Amino acid sequence: MSVVGFDVTDGVAVIVLNRPEARNAIDREMALGVANAIARVEMDHDIRVAVVTGAGDTFCAGMDLKAFLRGEAVKLQGTGLAGMTQAKLTKPFIAAVEGYALAGGFELALACDLVVASEDAKFGLSEVKRGLVANAGGLVRLPRQLPIKIASELVLTGDMFPASRLAAHGMVNRLVPAGEALSAAMEIARTIAANGPMAVSVSRRVLNESLGWPLDELFERQNELTMPVFKSADAREGAAAFAEKRAPVWRGE
Repeated sequence: MSVVGFDVTDGVAVIVLNRPEARNAIDREMALGVANAIARVEMDHDIRVAVVTGAGDTFCAGMDLKAFLRGEAVKLQGTGLAGMTQAKLTKPFIAAVEGYALAGGFELALACDLVVASEDAKFGLSEVKRGLVANAGGLVRLPRQLPIKIASELVLTGDMFPASRLAAHGMVNRLVPAGEALSAAMEIARTIAANGPMAVSVSRRVLNESLGWPLDELFERQNELTMPVFKSADAREGAAAFAEKRAPVWRGE
């Protein structure tokens, strides 16, 4: 059985980290499998959204330390840990978290656009407890997604936080009963997949890139990316579908 599952339904890809016997820890084989799954998502125009989840009762325990000691490379050139944390993603990714999202597993969730977590899920950047550092996104993404004092506590103590605490600070989009994270993530994914793909892609890009833009250039840079959307076939289709009271048929152009 593959260590990374991949399935597509109604424009939504589900990527499953599938090493439950190792709490879905990332070894070389899994890293290559996730990288391949992401490449499939990016290349397939019919895939609009991707959901990342873990098999069994754990999302991901991070880098497999036994693989680390064996010298296995789980950070891939150009795309980072599991081929994901530094990948140039152009489509929305949603993390569906059950159980533990630790170290590199937490960093995979941080690389996603949205996070859905079960009420008993736990998150932590435990690298410092092993003499390591969270350089697969934890140190640079966490202070952009949480208040700096909360981010500092997570990074410097290496302790685990319950999903409810992260939700209180806006890092978890939805808290759901245990066992329902994937179904809740799929509900969000289907909503996104039903929207105009060009509009979603450009909106996502502006949301992420504008954080680093100078304030006096915000609207100029935004307009460079967004004005073509208003001239697109999809924009005309969206308006026509609304007027005709029917579902739009998107072309992605």
